[in-house]
Amino acid sequence: MKRISILTLMAAALLAFTACSPDSDSYTGIISSEEEETDGNVSDTGSTTTIDTSNMLGNLSSLSISVDSTSLAETESIPADDEDYLENNSFPETIYIYYNGTSASYEGDVAGVSININGADVTVTSTTKGVNYVLSGAASDGMFKMATGDNDKKFQLTLNGLYLRNADGPAINIQAGKRCYVTLADGTFNYLTDGSSYASSSEDQKATLFSEGKLLFNGKGSLRVIANAKNGIASDDYLLFRPGVNVYVKSTANHAIKSNDGIFIRGGVINAETSATAAKGFKTDARFEMEGGRVTAITSGGGEYDSDDQDVSAAAGVKADSTITINGGSLYCRSTGKGGKGISTDQEFIVNDGTVMVITTGQTYTYSSRLDSKAKGIKSDGNMTVNGGHVIAKSTGGSGSEAIESKGTLTINDGIVESYAYDDAINSASHLYIKGGIVNAYSTGNDGIDANGNLYFQGGTTLAYGSRAPECGIDANEEGGYTVYISGGTILSIGGGNSTPGSSQSTQPYISTTGTFTQGGTARIVSGSTTMVKITTPYAYSGGSVLASIKGMTVGSTYTLLTNSSSASASAQQYGSGGMQGGGGMPGGRR
Repeated sequence: MKRISILTLMAAALLAFTACSPDSDSYTGIISSEEEETDGNVSDTGSTTTIDTSNMLGNLSSLSISVDSTSLAETESIPADDEDYLENNSFPETIYIYYNGTSASYEGDVAGVSININGADVTVTSTTKGVNYVLSGAASDGMFKMATGDNDKKFQLTLNGLYLRNADGPAINIQAGKRCYVTLADGTFNYLTDGSSYASSSEDQKATLFSEGKLLFNGKGSLRVIANAKNGIASDDYLLFRPGVNVYVKSTANHAIKSNDGIFIRGGVINAETSATAAKGFKTDARFEMEGGRVTAITSGGGEYDSDDQDVSAAAGVKADSTITINGGSLYCRSTGKGGKGISTDQEFIVNDGTVMVITTGQTYTYSSRLDSKAKGIKSDGNMTVNGGHVIAKSTGGSGSEAIESKGTLTINDGIVESYAYDDAINSASHLYIKGGIVNAYSTGNDGIDANGNLYFQGGTTLAYGSRAPECGIDANEEGGYTVYISGGTILSIGGGNSTPGSSQSTQPYISTTGTFTQGGTARIVSGSTTMVKITTPYAYSGGSVLASIKGMTVGSTYTLLTNSSSASASAQQYGSGGMQGGGGMPGGRR
């Protein structure tokens, strides 16, 4: 009867795992339809540039992110000299460990390996390298421990249909400091969980699956980790996930996935959820790098005061103390708690390729009149650079909730960047460069694009929507002595006001006028009988200040803005006083 009850638990865990995965079409359809709708939004037809934003910005108001455990069809190249790959190592010896309710047993004798079993608690001490430990079966109160020693050796740990719960500690506790290759056996489902508290120990026991050394996940099986007392998966070294793995981690007590020395996603499907206060879906004291796969991080906890840092802390989908670099794959983050961030890095944030989608809905977490944490979609304490890919950020939690914020210089070289926020849609604490790509920024309560330094338009297509006066479509920090420079690209900015170029170094002419826009309507910039730009407007706007700059404009020529309900003409100029026009907006740098 005991064995039957354990197998029942395994079946229940499997059902719970699959129940958390929505229909793949309902999830990925948001992304794929978004990409289909946006990839062809800018097209040249003769002398007219047509820009259809009705679906781009319109969809941002209704986007959602949820757990998706649907497997991916992935391939990978295995570098011959990379020791982190299982294939570049040899594990000729195998020991099989079987869990059976309240007991455990093993098969295989290897010189230098001793195994101690107490009930369903298994402790291995080894002075031998090249051993593969294969774990299978079920135990409602058991564990696997790799003991430490002076002769720690790298090893393979194969999870081959394992249900393991430890009532008072980690389910898997690796005290050895060498590489551990965690292989999820093809086609298997594996489940690890802990109790609500851990027994006292002099050893580090930081997670349901904890290792002092590197954890290198491989294989084409599934792993579900539930953490009730501490982190879900943690390494005091670094974590690596490879194509084929399917991992779901949920913590109600701390971070879902945590490492000291880095998190590297080379592929696979990894879902991380946490409801703990100020907890992170992915947290590393070093860098976070993603090259492929699909990663989803969901947090719901609020903020708190961190007595160690003497500062406030809030939840985040992905948090790195070093850089965050996205080279490929899909990263989805949702944070609903007060002060929560989708993505947060203490240094640089770089997107070279792939899809990044972030949603935050929380309001500001306030600890005192001096200390608070404002919700942000993507926040970088260093520079932020987008070289390609598709970045989508939405933050709707009221004052201070910005979609994209860089505390350094923000540069968009290429790709698609879409942002929707109550506060600034895109904000840079220093200079902001748009050199290429497609940029859409919409704010319901502040500026579309706000630079606290100079604002440079050098290429690409930019559509910026600000709120009513004194907020702006585009806003440079004039009060700090900065201005807007336009030397290329197509720009249309609508708001209560707009910053305008104030230097002869701004070489591409612009017009400044007003217009009234209807949702789903058409706006055109015309020169005589020639349409230079045709725009489908996603939102209604009455009497907004409009700044437009298009390649081919000449100083002194008259251009007309035609909408469904208004017509206004203006003479193009290269630069002027460099102040606010159309709405009397306040200069940038006020936030």
